[in-house]
Amino acid sequence: MNIEPKILREAQLIMLETLIEFDRICKKHNLDYWLDSGTLLGAVRHKGFIPWDDDIDIAMPVEDYQIFAKVARDELPKDMFLQNRDTDPSFPFDYMKIRSSKAIIIEHHERGKRVNYHQGVFIDIFPMFAIKETRLNHLFYKYTFATIRFFSAKKFDCIRVRKVLKKSLERLHLGWDKKEGTSVIYSGKMPDVAGAFKYSAIYPLKKIEFEGLEFLSPNDPHHYLENIYSFDYMELPPIEKRTNHAYKITILKKSD
Repeated sequence: MNIEPKILREAQLIMLETLIEFDRICKKHNLDYWLDSGTLLGAVRHKGFIPWDDDIDIAMPVEDYQIFAKVARDELPKDMFLQNRDTDPSFPFDYMKIRSSKAIIIEHHERGKRVNYHQGVFIDIFPMFAIKETRLNHLFYKYTFATIRFFSAKKFDCIRVRKVLKKSLERLHLGWDKKEGTSVIYSGKMPDVAGAFKYSAIYPLKKIEFEGLEFLSPNDPHHYLENIYSFDYMELPPIEKRTNHAYKITILKKSD
């Protein structure tokens, strides 16, 4: 970790403000979401941020994700920005983020590059599908995801192929009313994150403590984390593996 702890903590509190606003909008419009990846791990293991983490990860049912993308543009505070390819054409990713204007983050992959998109500290939001739980579907998901990753790599980046592959996963989506024999999967828009989860491990959603507040969590967070991480996620990793996204963080306006 190369960010000064005091600066990182200030950035985390700004991200927490953003998460509070996100949660408010979801409650207003009756939208489901749950803490995902490192943020869920932080809630389970630390009851807040992983100490060296520098983003927030959220998952949403794809239909709620689409509604949020429409309403948030008008309902987020002025110092927050909904970022996707529509609102920020230079944005290079397929999923969406909420950025704060109170702090700038330069990620390692952006170091030394000329960047034309918003670089505020952020929340990542991933759309999720529900598919029939069969061996064939899981194999298809596994290998489609691997191929999406391949065509997302710098040397092989191909937007057209990725689009076709993501559409193939979208066709598996059943909706959220078929609870029995259903798995929940990532849509492929964020190829770095993979996993397949039992529907009953997601729903009904429950509340979990994060930084002294409560946000929504999968019903069985341990099942969720076991399907994301191959290591003992309750054990702290060695210091040399405590990495983050940021090369540099600059606080522009201190959070209250």
